[in-house]
Amino acid sequence: VLLHQFHDILPGSSIAWVHREARETYARVLGELDTITAEAVRRLGGTGPAVLNASPYARSEVVAHNGQLVQVEVDGLAAQALDTDATAVRGPGAHAAATVDDGAIVLANEHLTVTVDRDGLLASVRDLDHGGREALAPGSRGNLLQLHPDHPTQYDAWDLDAHYRHTRTDLTRAESVELVEDGPLRVAVRVVRTFGASRITQEYRLAADSRRLDVLTDVDWQESEKVLKAAFPLDVHAERSAAEIQFGHVHRPTHANTGWDAARYEICAHRWLRVAEDGYGVALLNDSTYGHDVTRTPHERGLGTTVRLTLLRAPHSPDPETDLGTHRFTYALFPGAGTGEAVAEGLALNLPLRIAPAPALAPLVSVDDPAVTVESVKLAEDRSGDVVVRLYESRGGRTEATLSASFPVAGADETDLLERPLRPADTSESGLALRLRPFQILTLRLRPVRE
Repeated sequence: VLLHQFHDILPGSSIAWVHREARETYARVLGELDTITAEAVRRLGGTGPAVLNASPYARSEVVAHNGQLVQVEVDGLAAQALDTDATAVRGPGAHAAATVDDGAIVLANEHLTVTVDRDGLLASVRDLDHGGREALAPGSRGNLLQLHPDHPTQYDAWDLDAHYRHTRTDLTRAESVELVEDGPLRVAVRVVRTFGASRITQEYRLAADSRRLDVLTDVDWQESEKVLKAAFPLDVHAERSAAEIQFGHVHRPTHANTGWDAARYEICAHRWLRVAEDGYGVALLNDSTYGHDVTRTPHERGLGTTVRLTLLRAPHSPDPETDLGTHRFTYALFPGAGTGEAVAEGLALNLPLRIAPAPALAPLVSVDDPAVTVESVKLAEDRSGDVVVRLYESRGGRTEATLSASFPVAGADETDLLERPLRPADTSESGLALRLRPFQILTLRLRPVRE
């Protein structure tokens, strides 16, 4: 895997045979990982189906099992027995319903009301948790796919030149717009579009008790020297955007007042990008499409912010067939998102719940402050049986928290990234006391009580 993180493989700027070899290698690695994961789950014991959560945050979601939808609740880094009879919504007011109104399809749950128009675009996204506030800018439509010519001046696959923005085609014509799920646990609309030699199928999904709208995307991409964007004009007056990076996030201005600002017409984000004004924010989550652009956009009532995801490109050099073929990915709109909520939902989108035979298991480790994100839990590399926990402060502030383990701990040390002890950790009867500065990364080595 590390070999194939070489800089030309990551952005897709390799020659053809390197791309072929990388695809083959990643397919083999994924197969090996599936085998390792299945064996690790098997060793947990248990015969009945359980839901396993690899995210450090508790989740309530709708999952598919044996051809039916089931609502599940599971703690972070834990496993919960699957209630196969939970095919009805849980909790007061929880629901997911769909109605057809003059050709438009309205998807609703207790948090959002989403209107998909005849063209398969988002005509309205109302946030019921914030008084029915409209997330989209007045007079605009969301998830608008936009196709640009892409002809860099010098380096075809490496560069995305600013002048690509001067010309675009809005893909507003839909081949079909169809309601495919009508509740009570999940509602969904499928939209099919064709353009050039390509075909894109998207499914808007809104689940009961969910605050995000997922957009599942399947593309047969056959374009040449084009770049495809998905635009979300938002009714948010944002001076800057927050983009997730590993172990934190960075802010970038939404204006182009200086040459440095103007040069950032394309920016990157890991699992989420959030724009906000005082008291309200909207996040765009993704599971594999990291390019974005963020601009201030005037509308009839003032100033909004347009966030666009870069979905696909089609350069000719050095590989004339770069990115051609089938692509599957998901992104999601999350109205009303705070920074901590964007962190948790970004992890949830990228770490799907796994259903497998397993016993119910308490969280291996837990932290009593959601600002502290557990990034990984693993056995020490020296095969001593010690447990290594890496965590970080994810919201950009100082915090104090307590880390607890579901197994007895004889002692603990703070370590460097090579797991070498630096100093004893601050332990007490309630757990390990943590004091973190903004975005601080901390690695702990826990020594279990050995019989």
